[in-house]
Amino acid sequence: MQIKVVKPLTFFYHSLETNLSGLTPLVGVVAKELYKEAASLDLDITGPVYWQYVGFDMKPEATFTLQIALPVAAARDDYQGKFAFQHTAPFKCLSAVHEGPWTDIPGTYQKLFGYIGEQGLHPTGLDRELYINVSQADPDANVTEVQVGIR
Repeated sequence: MQIKVVKPLTFFYHSLETNLSGLTPLVGVVAKELYKEAASLDLDITGPVYWQYVGFDMKPEATFTLQIALPVAAARDDYQGKFAFQHTAPFKCLSAVHEGPWTDIPGTYQKLFGYIGEQGLHPTGLDRELYINVSQADPDANVTEVQVGIR
């Protein structure tokens, strides 16, 4: 675990309202569409797929905003498609790398939020997952960086 500040990014993303049970059907689908559209626009992709959770409070049925994003080198001011661009602010977070199946990721969040509580830190309600390695065939090979926003 480490506290760090992620430099500002430019995201090419899709935003939707969902809850925990609505996540599984989204795995891989939106990212493929983002990659196709980014390629058709000749965007320079600068990192892995991000899932950015806005207002997620850990309650299984609670609705929150999910932004599935690709970091890109620059936004296109003339773009008018089904996705959008966003310039992020610096992001202070507590970060941990989760290796293995995503079904085990709640344990990583528990460790992060436990540390936040122990240290008297304050979560911002903005969390990110960066999908460094994704393997549907071998979930043990998944590598995901989990970032919990803190003040």
